[in-house]
Amino acid sequence: MKFEEDFFNLLGKLKRNEPFAYTRFSDGEICVMQDKELKLADDHVVMGETRYGFGYSADDHKHYDPNEHGFLKDILIEAYKYKKENYFVGGICKDCTCASKDFAPWMHNLYGDIDDKLTSANLLVNSNYPLFVGHFIPELKKKKLVFICSENADLDNGEFDVVKDFRVGKNCIVNDHHLVVDIKKWIDDNSIEDHVFLFSASSLSEVLIYELYKHNDKNTYIDVGTTLHPYLGLSIERDYLRAYHGNMSHPDLFKSCV
Repeated sequence: MKFEEDFFNLLGKLKRNEPFAYTRFSDGEICVMQDKELKLADDHVVMGETRYGFGYSADDHKHYDPNEHGFLKDILIEAYKYKKENYFVGGICKDCTCASKDFAPWMHNLYGDIDDKLTSANLLVNSNYPLFVGHFIPELKKKKLVFICSENADLDNGEFDVVKDFRVGKNCIVNDHHLVVDIKKWIDDNSIEDHVFLFSASSLSEVLIYELYKHNDKNTYIDVGTTLHPYLGLSIERDYLRAYHGNMSHPDLFKSCV
């Protein structure tokens, strides 16, 4: 199955110290790229014209207002359409149970000619998450790591060799774009190569990975999303995390993408 094959393709590159970039464009990014309001709050979620009666903890709060933050839409579309060797784009599957599957034709048309660089936005989660924990994390522990993550993340637990960290705050998707310049400068000033950059900064991750891989493709840049939350002292709200780390059964742990 391509879902697992693509996972092991990235894992192989990680093991061989072959630099690559992996970005993820899922329902939140689609909402922004279509210039619709996106809001995650304590007690509700807004996606375009739809309001949902559930919410997220402060670490996940975000708000994209099309009337104020159009720059984010533009740069996300650039990042999604960018083509370069070993620049992998996690897009939308055409045959799955994800809520965003209806946007697959729009996403594929926006991407252009489909190639082997277009993969799943869920490559490290759902049915691949046990593979991520069992195979990916042990490899990450051997690498020189740079984290781009929440200001509330705990990187002092000894799990990883953290060379440097850049923190994001509230609504980082629109407030923390200064990190593009900051991280580029740090890379240049310190001649950084052969490092693995791990991004857990919502849609800002895609902007940073795009800009940094264009700037310096001698490092690896991975959007890990929420996969490492249990190891960083952050909230575990995603169903796949609760199921795996709580040793429970849940459909997400059996969900593959096409």
